[in-house]
Amino acid sequence: MKKEKIIYSLAAVMLLFGGLKFFSFSSYNEQDDIKHQDSFNANYKIFSLNIPKNINFAAEAVPIQNFDVREKLDRELLVNTYWQSQSILFQKRSRRWFSIIEPIIQKYGIPEDFKYLAIIESGLSNVVSPAGATGFWQIMKPTGIEYGLEINKEVDERYHVEKSTHVACKYLLEAYNKFGSWTLAAASYNMGMRGLSKQLKRQKVNSYYNLLLNIETGRYLYRILAVKEILSSPEKYGFQVREKDKYPLIETYKVTIDSSIADFADYAYTYKISYKTLKIFNPWLRQSYLKNESGKLYQIEIPQDTSLVGTIHRELFPDTLKTDKLDTLISPFLIDPVKID
Repeated sequence: MKKEKIIYSLAAVMLLFGGLKFFSFSSYNEQDDIKHQDSFNANYKIFSLNIPKNINFAAEAVPIQNFDVREKLDRELLVNTYWQSQSILFQKRSRRWFSIIEPIIQKYGIPEDFKYLAIIESGLSNVVSPAGATGFWQIMKPTGIEYGLEINKEVDERYHVEKSTHVACKYLLEAYNKFGSWTLAAASYNMGMRGLSKQLKRQKVNSYYNLLLNIETGRYLYRILAVKEILSSPEKYGFQVREKDKYPLIETYKVTIDSSIADFADYAYTYKISYKTLKIFNPWLRQSYLKNESGKLYQIEIPQDTSLVGTIHRELFPDTLKTDKLDTLISPFLIDPVKID
C-alpha cells in the first residue's frame, strides 16, 4: 500500500511539471503568434480595385452601369491583377508578339483590341487545348483547313503565328459582317457563329451584355477587357515591368525551300544553329524531316544573330553521330538536295 502511494505521488509530480511546461509553451507561442499577426497586418495589404468608369471594346461602349457587367469585369480585373506571374508574362511576351500580330490585324481593318484576344486564348504561346484547339489563336483543325491552313503529320500551320493570325482575322471579319458588332464577333470566336446565333434568337436580344451564356463565353469579353485594361495601364494595377524586362523581337530572315529535307538537325547545322533553335522559330514543322513530295514552297525562319541562340559547331557533335548506322536510319528520307534562295 505504501509502495502504491509513492508511485501515485511520483505520477502526480510528473503531471504537474508536464502541465506547467505545456502551459508555459502555449503562453510563449500565443505571444509570438500575436506579434506575428500584428506584423502581418501592418505590412501586408490587399486592395480591392477601382472599376473604370468608362471602358470600351473596339470602340463599342461597355454598359458598366449594369451591376452584372460591373461585377463580372471586377472579377476578371481581380484575377488578372492578383495572378501576378501570369500578368507579368503577358506584358513580357506582348512586345515580341504584338509586333507581328498588330500589322496583320491592321491590314484587315480589324480593331487593335483583338490582339488581346490572342492573350486570353493562349497567353501568347503555342498551346494545345484538351479539345485540340492549337496555337496562339486556338484554331480547331476543321476551321484551320477551311480557312486554308496546311495541317497534316509533317506541317501544322496553326503553329505559324503569322498564318494563323490571318485565319483569325478572316474569321472575325466574317463574324462582324454577320452580327454587325465587334463584341459579338469576339464572343463568336469562343462559342462559334452558329452557337451565338442560336442564343441571340432564343433570348431575343442583340447585345453580348444581355445574353445568358455558358460560363466560358460569359467570361470571355470581360477577360479581354481586363487584360486590355491592365496592359494599357500596368502601373495603375501595381505592375512595374521595365522596358528591358520585356522580351525583344528576335530578327530573322526567310529561307525558301521547294524540295525535301532529310534531317532537320543536319539542315540546322548548315546555318550554325541547333535543331532546337530551328524548331523554336518554326514550330509549324512537326517532324524531324520534311518529305515535301509535291514540291511546295515553304519559308523557314532563321535567326539573324546566332549569338542570341548559341552557334553550333560540327566538332562539338558526338562521334556516334558520324557512324554508318546513322546514315542507315536517315537514308529512307534522303531525296534531292534542298534548294535555297
